[in-house]
Amino acid sequence: MKLKELLFLSLVVIGMSSLLAQTEVVTGADVAVTDTESGKVRGFIQNGIYTYKGIPYATAERFMPAKKVEPWEGVRSSTMYGPVAPLMTPTTQVQDEPEFVFDHDWGYTSEDCLRLNVWTPSIDDDKKRPVLFWMHGGGFTAGSSQELPSYDGENLSNKGDVVVVSINHRLNILGFLDLSAYNNRYKESANNSMLDIVAALEWVKANISNFGGDPNNITIFGQSGGGAKVNTLMAMPRAKGLFHKAINQSGSFRGSLSKKETTRAIAAEVLNQLSLSEDQVDSLQTIPFDKLSAAGTAALQKVAEQMNAKGVVPVGLSLNWGPSMDGNVLPHDLMSDEAFELSKDIPLMLGTTKNEFTPFMNGRFFQASEEEVMAHIKETYKDRADDYVAAVKKAYPNDTRPSDLLDIDATFRPGAVFQADTKSELNNGAPVYMFMFTWQSPVFDGKYKALHCMELPFVFDNIERARQMTGGGQEAHVLADKMSSAWINFAKTGNPNHNGLPQWPEYDPKSTSTMFFDNACEVKPQHDKEFLALMAEM
Repeated sequence: MKLKELLFLSLVVIGMSSLLAQTEVVTGADVAVTDTESGKVRGFIQNGIYTYKGIPYATAERFMPAKKVEPWEGVRSSTMYGPVAPLMTPTTQVQDEPEFVFDHDWGYTSEDCLRLNVWTPSIDDDKKRPVLFWMHGGGFTAGSSQELPSYDGENLSNKGDVVVVSINHRLNILGFLDLSAYNNRYKESANNSMLDIVAALEWVKANISNFGGDPNNITIFGQSGGGAKVNTLMAMPRAKGLFHKAINQSGSFRGSLSKKETTRAIAAEVLNQLSLSEDQVDSLQTIPFDKLSAAGTAALQKVAEQMNAKGVVPVGLSLNWGPSMDGNVLPHDLMSDEAFELSKDIPLMLGTTKNEFTPFMNGRFFQASEEEVMAHIKETYKDRADDYVAAVKKAYPNDTRPSDLLDIDATFRPGAVFQADTKSELNNGAPVYMFMFTWQSPVFDGKYKALHCMELPFVFDNIERARQMTGGGQEAHVLADKMSSAWINFAKTGNPNHNGLPQWPEYDPKSTSTMFFDNACEVKPQHDKEFLALMAEM
């Protein structure tokens, strides 16, 4: 064999050996064993990242507050995701194309769902790494830490030398049914779900140093419902000091929290639906979840109808499970002066996607003609139709598809702008950084655009894991490198700037500096003031 061929084969062998070393999965009785307050856990090592799944951070009886896990003997295997919270409407049917795009992992359900996952580069090198604490979306009623392939923390941990934590917690009626009127032991049940998250943060503070993490440098981040959880934690006195930075992705809302009068009315109607008296409230502990869930859904609808009849809420606005202003766990509204003051020292990065839910809402118009789209706009906005078109075109002058006139988010963006404006004006407050994700996915001929959740594979540097959402092309990989680096730098320092991006200034209401994440990233002032003002009027 010629020398050149031998040299080539040697290089191939070396390359294959290197690749195998990087992709090796290491398991065994003594592999990735570390301590927690409750006992030892064993994970596995993949691509050099120590991975732990399904670690119990707390335990709780139905409607009762979370409490610490009882210590266990020996080493607990922690190599697979734990159970997810039961859903009000279990998934029995899915739509073909959207399910291809999102590629859900529904997991298995159990009320014993207070589990977390950890990804870390090392457990025994004495380094103190920044911790990124992820809260899943799905509103406050659905979702899990494994639901989307984007949520896997391995690549983000490896890329940034950071520790990534994700959690499951109680949802829907199990996390938010307000039984405080019936027994003092249920006094905080209206916000048990959020208190679960506080318990998880307390676990991180107590244990994360055993996973190579710094308990004094924790960034909470979440998307959609997870972003709303970020805002809720920022308004919770009990969460103060458990995190140090925050990132909210498509989770800012201007709406007010429900008050005790409403949450107690819902609980009373749940008892009524189940033919239980007040002194039988403890019977709720043993009612099958499906029956309890159906009673909860009926109660929400009934109370909403009663409120609508009194003119308390606008017609068509339905109640749902979520945090409430109980005067204790949550003493104030999320967007109140008091809430902003409580978290004024927390650096915040926040933003939305350009299109959010609109590609789903307007899917039938994706291939529509300009005439068909304009007819729909005139039917919807009537005498303000011309104003609407002008405002959209001013905000997004480079859009070309007729359907682009319809697919502009006006649900999440107004809350994000309000939050950024308000927080950035606080005296001696921490910095605020605003972004908008405008990159358009090529899958299904570009039908899903910058959809709600589309930024997630980029944040976690999981383009390959989420190829069905992103297409997996080179442009996506380049943008993911820029975005994940920004999230990592923010977690490390409170500043997302790095050499791969244009200079990203702090946000203030005058400059309104916003980073646009796209194939060509750029900072621009707020581009949609007229559009948002018009939508608020209408």
